[in-house]
Amino acid sequence: MRDPVLGRGWELQAVFVLAGLGLLAVAISFAVSIGEMAIPLTTTFKAIANRLVDAGFGVGRVQEGIIWDYRLSRALVAACCGAALAVSGVILQALLRNPLAEPYMLGISAGASTGAVAVMILGLGAGTLSLSAGAFAGAIIAFAFVVLLAAGAGGGLDRTILAGVAGSQLFNAATSYIVTSSASAEQVRGVMFWLLGNLGGVRWPDVHLAAPVAFLGFGISLLHARALDAFTFGGDAAAALGIPVRRTQLVLYGAAAAMTATMVSLVGSIGFVGLVIPHAARFLVGPGHGRLLPAAFMMGAVFMVVADIISRVIIPQQILPIGVVTALFGAPAFAVILYRARRPS
Repeated sequence: MRDPVLGRGWELQAVFVLAGLGLLAVAISFAVSIGEMAIPLTTTFKAIANRLVDAGFGVGRVQEGIIWDYRLSRALVAACCGAALAVSGVILQALLRNPLAEPYMLGISAGASTGAVAVMILGLGAGTLSLSAGAFAGAIIAFAFVVLLAAGAGGGLDRTILAGVAGSQLFNAATSYIVTSSASAEQVRGVMFWLLGNLGGVRWPDVHLAAPVAFLGFGISLLHARALDAFTFGGDAAAALGIPVRRTQLVLYGAAAAMTATMVSLVGSIGFVGLVIPHAARFLVGPGHGRLLPAAFMMGAVFMVVADIISRVIIPQQILPIGVVTALFGAPAFAVILYRARRPS
């Protein structure tokens, strides 16, 4: 079977996926080795082999602890976060038929920020809610608010986008009010660092949450790849092909919202991944979602792991919020993509 867009067989897609997996493995290996304490790659592989298969290699306890308990879990969460945000961006750009759509357009990030600061500063939950749980609850509340607002306005793509903008502004205002009226200077610094994206506190329990959500969301979107192709041309085109429009939209919006809410609750708001990566993947493999979704998944994972490495080494003795790094590289990359897309052939 030949692919009508690329003019080559599906074996090309398999090669691309394998190449993506190889790049991801290399990126994670360097992410585990690079840091304030540089660790050779051979030591990294030995430490991981000791934990996975009890290989019995001679590795110091300090190095093994840093590799397994801190850096590897951090790299895996970064990969899951990048993959999930990229896939969410692909879904929303197709459903909303808007090339500027991205995971935070539906107010999810703003709601997560409000939930996080409510727990961090106001003590919401009286100690029973963690920061991640508060952020997740805020994200879901914000998404529900946007859905109800869009439905009350009569639905439609433009109204959904406007409802997302209104919801974002409302919850951003609530976050600003809480911070300015109730936070100490130290709390303000902590909130600002979290809002810009922070992977410093993630551990293995976060991997156990992020990985299933990322892969489940990816699987759901891949099962609906044909529907996403149809939605690119509008709801009427999808209905003409026999796709149950409302049900499919609900499932895909829900998948995108769940992935975004989970990742934001774990690492904070990280911009440009869900906006730039889908366009970069589309440039490489074309618009067909059967190829676009795996490409975006891989590219998002690699991009986030590399951004995490840069955030730890770009300034000696200091770790930048990862959202700063993604913005520094994402904004110019998006400008290049726009320029190439509009350049006369």
